[in-house]
Amino acid sequence: MDDLADLTAFLAVAREGGFRSAARVTGTSASRLGDAVRRLEARLGVRLLHRTTRSVTTTDAGARLLERITPALGEVRAALDVVNDFRDRPAGRLRLNVPTAAARLVLPHVVPAFLAKYPDIQLEVSADERLVDTVAEGFDAGIRYEAWLEKDMVAVPIGPRVQRFAAAASPAYLARRGRPTHPRELLEHDCLRWRFTRGAPHPWDLERDGETITVDPKGPLIAGFGGATDLAVAAAVAGTGIIYLFEDWLRPFLDRGELVPVLQPWWRSVSGPFLYYPGRRHLPAPLRAFVDFVRSMEPTQPRARRRAAR
Repeated sequence: MDDLADLTAFLAVAREGGFRSAARVTGTSASRLGDAVRRLEARLGVRLLHRTTRSVTTTDAGARLLERITPALGEVRAALDVVNDFRDRPAGRLRLNVPTAAARLVLPHVVPAFLAKYPDIQLEVSADERLVDTVAEGFDAGIRYEAWLEKDMVAVPIGPRVQRFAAAASPAYLARRGRPTHPRELLEHDCLRWRFTRGAPHPWDLERDGETITVDPKGPLIAGFGGATDLAVAAAVAGTGIIYLFEDWLRPFLDRGELVPVLQPWWRSVSGPFLYYPGRRHLPAPLRAFVDFVRSMEPTQPRARRRAAR
């Protein structure tokens, strides 16, 4: 059991990239985690972590150990979770990896009521635009849109089944530059673009009556999707240019008149997100409770389905 505790401490520090951040996540002290990792290194006879004043990273040996113990400790956790079946209500930690759009637009309508119903469950949500391997990185489940769902996963609809992208600009910008009447006219405007973690700025797809037009507009600002998206919205409100983003994200600004709809007949609709998780036989009690809760919020939504491997 001492080995298991020390391995768990190492896993937390390696995953969080530091002793202090791991201590916050695990609810213990950084010094206690440090002692556990030192014991483990002494027992194994190798250094597992590179420590500097600014960062903590795994050595080659630590990376290899992390790769092997992450799924193994997940199986141990699942085995221990069987005891939850004998509790009056589920308890434990539930870790979700979700895109920023889901954290902002979907989960606020789900999480408060879920935590009120299950006060013994601790929910940990990581917003990330990377396409992570949820199992390898220690998450119980994730939220993604259909095109990016991991293979061999069970997928359950969560949130709105249809979402729209909306183009908008401030009244001041439109008074100064005029209002575009066709998507191609966006090439003559200042547009506030965004990109994911890697790659070129995301093109804008607009559609009307079955016709789809893709434009690659130019503009003074490119924001990383997620953490910097609110900066692009603020720039649009300030009159810097036209923005194209989830309608629900822009809705408060549209309702207050700080932004004005642009090219509304061309706003593109996409299917809503899915909660997905491995199709194992025994689900941890916190995840099972969350899946059941999500299903109960929309009784008419389709049954969960497994996404086949390609």
